[in-house]
Amino acid sequence: MAHVVMADDGVCFDGMNSERAPLGGAETAFLTAAEALAARGHRVEVHNRCAAPLNHNGVAWAPLASGVPESCDLYIANRSNHLISLAPRARRRVFWIHNPGRYLNKWRYVRALMRWRPIIVTSGRYHESTIPRWMPAGGRVSIPYAIPEAFRHATPLAAPPSPRAIFTSNPLRGLDWLLDRWEQRINPALPQAELCLYCGPSVYGAIGETKAAAMRRVLERAERLESKGVRLSAPLPRTALIQVLRQARVMLYRGDENETFCMAVAEAQALGVPAVVEGLGSLPERVESGVTGFVADDDESFAQCAIDLLGHDTLWRQQHEAALVRQSGASAEEIGERFEGLLA
Repeated sequence: MAHVVMADDGVCFDGMNSERAPLGGAETAFLTAAEALAARGHRVEVHNRCAAPLNHNGVAWAPLASGVPESCDLYIANRSNHLISLAPRARRRVFWIHNPGRYLNKWRYVRALMRWRPIIVTSGRYHESTIPRWMPAGGRVSIPYAIPEAFRHATPLAAPPSPRAIFTSNPLRGLDWLLDRWEQRINPALPQAELCLYCGPSVYGAIGETKAAAMRRVLERAERLESKGVRLSAPLPRTALIQVLRQARVMLYRGDENETFCMAVAEAQALGVPAVVEGLGSLPERVESGVTGFVADDDESFAQCAIDLLGHDTLWRQQHEAALVRQSGASAEEIGERFEGLLA
């Protein structure tokens, strides 16, 4: 049994969050990895901005301010440069990043990476490509996010859902653009279709609060499009999100250069929801174009692919069943094993 210490200083969350409130993709990945390592028999401590100490699913959570152990077998610093140097006597050191790696090109990151030489963990090919080649490190490893088990074992639907599209990502990542496509092209072609939005600043904690005004402007526009079939709802915990995703016919999300994994699309695909995206960021890694959805080349082809999936049962059925077979993603057990491998 190894002693694993993980540290994060982003939003406030703990092991109970995924069961009671919406949680972002990076936070879900971090929580899932901690519980996966605990399930493999390791002693796992998480030190982050949780409100109070908590033991849940084999993981001991504690506020970061209470201090991090000096030594451990595996230390995983999440995102922030000042976390890299904690646990100075750790046998193995990992720096897990979630945003495009270009942000590492700052002296405070370079200095910490040169001093401690951690293994840098990314989530895929696109993500790895964003790190400058010269960046010092003790190695580079790609480990995808685990798809929660509740999303990985869906069965084919007996009948196609009604023409309902869904968006569950950050409203500042292309929602205004999507509303343009919906208002100008998709709704006129299919006036009976709905675009259901489950998004808002609450998912992103204090970071979301700083951008709440910008998000609100986009969401207010969505509210004004109710007559065009746009339906705005608050973000949902993952258990409730499964139900609304299974009622959706297609996920529409342009993508973003800052999207290094995109849990929203990955979860939808695992449940058999075809997705229409553009080739931005990691989105081509999440959707098999022409098989489980479409990676559109431009605005017009995006809108047409959305119209086709919303309106044609045979196409929807083919992609729905293909997504269920091909897009279940990596399990928490597999991800735990991958992180465990870093102990060698």
